[in-house]
Amino acid sequence: MASPASGAEATTPVANRGAISFCVVLAVIMQALDTTIANVALPYIQGSVSASYDQVNWVLTSYIVAAAVMTPPSGYLANRFGRKRILMISITGFAIASILCGLAQSLYQIVGFRLLQGLFGAALVPISQSILLDIYTVEERGSAMAMFGISVMVGPVLGPVLGGWLTENASWRWVFYINVPIAVVALVGISVFVSETKKDMFARLDWLGFGALSVAIAALQMVLDRGEQLNWFSSGEIIIEAIVAASAFYVFLVHTFTAKGTFVNPALFLDRNFAVGMIFIFVVGITYLASLALLTPYLQTLMGYPVLTAGIVMGPRGLGTMMCMFFVGRLINKVDTRLLLLVGFLVTAWAMYLMEGWTPDVSEWEIAVTGFVQGAGLGFLFVPLTTVTFETLPARMRAEGTGLYNLSRNIGSSVGISIVMALLSENTQANHADISTYVTPFNPVFQNPEVMKLMSPFTEAGRAALDGAVTLQATIISYVDDFKLMTILSIVAIPLLLLLRKADRPQAMDHSVVME
Repeated sequence: MASPASGAEATTPVANRGAISFCVVLAVIMQALDTTIANVALPYIQGSVSASYDQVNWVLTSYIVAAAVMTPPSGYLANRFGRKRILMISITGFAIASILCGLAQSLYQIVGFRLLQGLFGAALVPISQSILLDIYTVEERGSAMAMFGISVMVGPVLGPVLGGWLTENASWRWVFYINVPIAVVALVGISVFVSETKKDMFARLDWLGFGALSVAIAALQMVLDRGEQLNWFSSGEIIIEAIVAASAFYVFLVHTFTAKGTFVNPALFLDRNFAVGMIFIFVVGITYLASLALLTPYLQTLMGYPVLTAGIVMGPRGLGTMMCMFFVGRLINKVDTRLLLLVGFLVTAWAMYLMEGWTPDVSEWEIAVTGFVQGAGLGFLFVPLTTVTFETLPARMRAEGTGLYNLSRNIGSSVGISIVMALLSENTQANHADISTYVTPFNPVFQNPEVMKLMSPFTEAGRAALDGAVTLQATIISYVDDFKLMTILSIVAIPLLLLLRKADRPQAMDHSVVME
């Protein structure tokens, strides 16, 4: 027998444990890579499918939203149909969706296939984690979860570098094709070494609550993704989508607070730490992945970095996170978690503040160091935030709580990406209009012969050069505004630390749930 039943504790060594661990960790790495590997390829995807800046970011947000929606019911699916079966279906579907992403010829095709990737990939991390917990004894679980945590963090570290190398030496399509050989190895190993769990024929899912929340999230994301393009509420489509989002959320709330056995247990939010932790992880989702979405066009479009160089200078961010996670893991039982969170938010705010001073002349070293600092801030937030969020929550509510916790993080990421890209587009237009008011033939600058030679307002070539210079300056200011917004968010969240409280009796907590 390869593994114990779901939820059972291994008391003796499990046969083929090394092979099982390798295969499930491989599945986790595959899913983790796709959260960042496509970032550096976005400008190439944009050109290939003829999309605008804000449109191409649907490639990121569609994946995140789909994964967010499908993560909470993954436990139900595993219980109802068998953990091994759902894991194999998830890997197979993820691989097929990856192939389709690589073959996509239009924006709508690649966004649709990324949705499929997210839907199938959502169950990979929680189910893989539960298998590892089952095949290791209680004494060995710390080491198992450390291995699991490293596999999850491989994505942010290797994703940008591997994505840059594949895009430069092959094609952007290979950032998706690379999943196929990984999936094949994981699938064969799991089919051979992992045994099926018992099916719970009486397992039930609150389909009304799940459906209403899914519709609300999807409609809200459509509003955020298409609002800037369609001039927000002057568009009938945006109005309809906003009404659908509000109505679905209303149905979800009414159902949650009036029915029994609902998709979300409202008693969870009576725990103050959990409620505050949900807000914190939402902010973390915004500041981390939204900043990554901004960096890609900044480095490759404004600064003209080759895709591989962009990936390399973005790599230290994940390295900073990994190093600080190990460091904080040693401090977690010795230092007040609220103090560690304070350090995390301050370091994150500092990194964003440093980005506010960037210009296209910023050095590669400064970008790498700033990224490392931001990653370090995230490392100080991950484990302490999980600990303080769940330490006062009753053990019976933790499984449901972790699903909502990761849902909040993913929604924060998708909402953050949509908002910063919409602001970037709108502010660039507004800044362009403001700066253009100073570009007149009577401006003293045009008395300089060298300026007149290159940017004469009296010639067509000069006006084109002037427009390019104005657009560049307007875009730089818009990036600064976005970085400033994330700095403010990181600082504004800090006072909420005062609402957190310590548990009367520390409870055993699996810190890795934050990485699901």
